[in-house]
Amino acid sequence: MRVVLQRVKSSRAIVSGRLVGKIDRGLNLLVGIADTDTEAELDWMARKCLSLRLFPAEENGNGRWEKSIEEIGGELLVVSQFTLYGDCRKGRRPSFDRSAAPNPAKMLFDRFVEKLEQSGLHVQTGEFGAMMEISIENDGPVTLILERERTGGESINR
Repeated sequence: MRVVLQRVKSSRAIVSGRLVGKIDRGLNLLVGIADTDTEAELDWMARKCLSLRLFPAEENGNGRWEKSIEEIGGELLVVSQFTLYGDCRKGRRPSFDRSAAPNPAKMLFDRFVEKLEQSGLHVQTGEFGAMMEISIENDGPVTLILERERTGGESINR
């Protein structure tokens, strides 16, 4: 599982001119599901996203990052992003062999969102599988790549 996490002042997702998700201060999460991901990866990633100290203790934005999204009562916009598993090492067209197939990916993505919602924070999503316009007002900018790979075992798609 891969997540591109961005601390934002605001973020929104638009599908075919329709607003489907919008948040103010918080985190924008672009989520890639691998063909080997299980509940264990979802649990780890949800805990990590909710507990990372990415927000300054002072309201003016200065100082050390001492507070998590939960501690500031921030919001989350979670967007499915299968292209995070695009492999561009060979040729001129990315390979998405490591991305989970659509049905298992949607199931795991929805479970991930449920785990985030259990925090009590305001959670919005894009629209799974849709072409989206994602607007991100990055705060900092703060952008991190989180990754949790299943160790051993077979692919859930094969």
